[in-house]
Order: sequence, then C-alpha cells, then structure tokens
Amino acid sequence: MAGQIPFVRDMDFDYGAVTEISPLVRRVIANNPGPFTFTGTGVYIVGRGTVAVIDPGPYTEEHFDALKQALEGEAVSHVIVTHHHMDHSPLAHPLAEWAGCKVYGKPAPRHEESAVQMDAGSDHGFKPHVELNDGDVLEGPGWTLETIETPGHTSNHLCFALKEENALFSGDHIMGWSTTVISPPDGDMRDYFESLDKVRARGFDTLIPTHGPPITDDVDGFIGAYITHRRAREASILERLKAGDTTIPDMVKVIYADVDSRLHPAACHSVLGHMIHLVKDGHVSVTGSMDVSGTYTLTQ
Repeated sequence: MAGQIPFVRDMDFDYGAVTEISPLVRRVIANNPGPFTFTGTGVYIVGRGTVAVIDPGPYTEEHFDALKQALEGEAVSHVIVTHHHMDHSPLAHPLAEWAGCKVYGKPAPRHEESAVQMDAGSDHGFKPHVELNDGDVLEGPGWTLETIETPGHTSNHLCFALKEENALFSGDHIMGWSTTVISPPDGDMRDYFESLDKVRARGFDTLIPTHGPPITDDVDGFIGAYITHRRAREASILERLKAGDTTIPDMVKVIYADVDSRLHPAACHSVLGHMIHLVKDGHVSVTGSMDVSGTYTLTQ
C-alpha cells in the first residue's frame, strides 16, 4: 500500500552544513536521525541578509553552533515553528534570544499525553512570543510567508507558503519520505483529511518538509496519493473488522506488516485516529475505552 505514494528519499547532505534548496531557501540538517525523523530535522533559512528560520530543531550545542555559523553575517527577523514536537521547537527560544528577535507559531495544546510518544516526544512548554493564525503574513526583504493552519498531525500544526516561489514549508503535515503519524488525542484524522484538501487546493509547485528532501514533481498528484493512501488504510481497517479482528494491535500486525516494527506502536495510534473517525461516522462501535485497548466491531 505504501508503494502507492511516490516517496522521495534520496538526498545528499552533511550534518551541520548549509545546502542551497532554491534561490530563497537554504537548509541545515540536525544530527538527530531516527524512525520518526528520517535523516534528522531540516532547519530552513528563508531569504538573504534579513532572514527567517523555520523549525530550529532540537537543542544541542553542536546543532546550535552549526546554525550560528550558517547565519553568520545575517539578521534573523523571525524564528518560526510549525508545531511543538521536540525535534522542531526546543531551539526556537534560545535561537531567537541569540538573534534578538521573536518566536512565531501556536502554543503547545493542553491535551492528555498519548500512551505512545513520538520518537522525540512533545515540547509541552512551547509558547511563542507571537501566536499565528490562518492567513497571517510574515515578511522580509524579498520574501513573504503566509501562515496556513493545518491541524491533524497536531492540533497546533502550521504550514507556511513562500509566495515568491509558490512553495510550502509543510512541516510534518506532508513528508516526502513517509506518511505522517496522526496520534490522538492531539492528532485528529478528520482534521487531517480537511487540511490535506486545503493544501492541495492551493496548487503549490514545491513542498518542503521538515524531514526529507523537497517534493517538486507533480505536487498535486503526490498529495492525492497521500489522501488515497489514508482512504486505503481506512478500507483496510474495515476489511480487518470484517475478517474478525477486534483489537487495534491485531490489525496493525497485518495492515503494517511491511513497515518497520519500531513504528508499530505509532501505527496503532494512526489506526486509532481512523477508528475514532469511523466510530463518529457510525460505521464502527467500541466496547470499553475508545483507545488502543478498546474492542471494535462493525455496526453495519
């Protein structure tokens, strides 16, 4: 099923080095590879002279020093965060303090902790100096970033459209190397579908995810494949229910048989996201708690 998405995984880079992505965009990758971060967090520098930094990444001295070196001779006017996971936001405030600017984004939500954590976990204390909302615009010399609210992966997830290049910094909303985990209670599958449709309707030429290389070929088709993949996952869940499976872990063993087993706990939460969607739509009923431990059956 994963093969339906034309994943983009090949990329040449050195940790801490600056890579030119486009005339307006440069990238520095943090040395935090893993099953959820791929090669590591891609930090993006937008503009020349006076710049914005998107998703500064984890707080390590090595990574902070690499960013300082990459930004030498330039003024940072905005430090921007797509969402509050530990591989995205912890360095935001230290970098902004060093640069003498403000942090922009949405605060970490007040949700109960998921039983399964993302590999890097959540930065629960994250709070920007400036809270962004849909349509808010951040500008610098030669660059314009529009805020697009894209809840789903997290409730506070934001993407940023670079007007001059018709490109979207997609954070973890759409990634080239893998699908995105939607983990309740903060992740919401219904919101995610709506956010995918919202981004697709904009007709971007390029998607620039925080993890992995940019997506430049047939962006509309790529997003369409993402949506098709999610719908197919939902169909697979219904098939497993018809086959007699009643628990999410049993379904994951079959549906995600071709996926790294380290990701199966997170896959359980993606299935839970689909299951909550199906329960709300009346297709499935639950006995016990509506979580990974629940028992699920078809209603029709």
